[in-house]
Amino acid sequence: MGSTSTAVPAPAPGLRERKKQRTRDALVDAAHRLFLSQGYARTTVDEIAAAVDVSQRTFFRYFANKEEAALAVLADAEDYFVERLADRPSDEPPLLALRMAVCAAWRDLSTEDYQQGSRGVSAALELLQLIESTPSLLAAQLRRSAEQEQRVAAILAAREGVDAAADLRPRLLAAVFSAAIRTAHLAWSSAGDQRREEGPEGMIAVIEAQLDQLGPALVTGHWAPDAGHRP
Repeated sequence: MGSTSTAVPAPAPGLRERKKQRTRDALVDAAHRLFLSQGYARTTVDEIAAAVDVSQRTFFRYFANKEEAALAVLADAEDYFVERLADRPSDEPPLLALRMAVCAAWRDLSTEDYQQGSRGVSAALELLQLIESTPSLLAAQLRRSAEQEQRVAAILAAREGVDAAADLRPRLLAAVFSAAIRTAHLAWSSAGDQRREEGPEGMIAVIEAQLDQLGPALVTGHWAPDAGHRP
């Protein structure tokens, strides 16, 4: 099982690091606004850089390409979820730890401390719809999801004291959980305006509904109540 030792807080970032973070946040915020207002394909790196009054060269110090800037909000949210998962109590079963971590991450990212500029749940929810409607972004996000599954599987294996290379369960659970979260995102994106207006709590409700169905979906046999009487 995982260690219960208390982590030592990281030192506060210095002036240079804070300035770099502000520039990155401004670029992400500008990219987010431009993508939503005029479309992903029609937005150029030059336009994003100009919106922040920096050079194209400065943009590429922070992001390898336009896709990376577009996915930055969700990437940050996913990294935060992984941190929350690593912090979950070691006596929680794996699926419960995943569930508690993802719900805590959505709630934390909806607080005023995070809801600034391009950060937080509101921006992430807006990007979900953009990603699903943009093939290149969807492909990039799916690649990122595969990488995150590996990180999650490693954390689960460490928590449970098993060898991730030999035991299939951490990787399998990470993949199933990732699929459940994406299904929740799709369900939220296709929901009516009332559900979307609920914001983070609406998304959490959708996620929990999807996770509630994991057990019944994986049980062997047919799903219909009268399946046993099929001709």
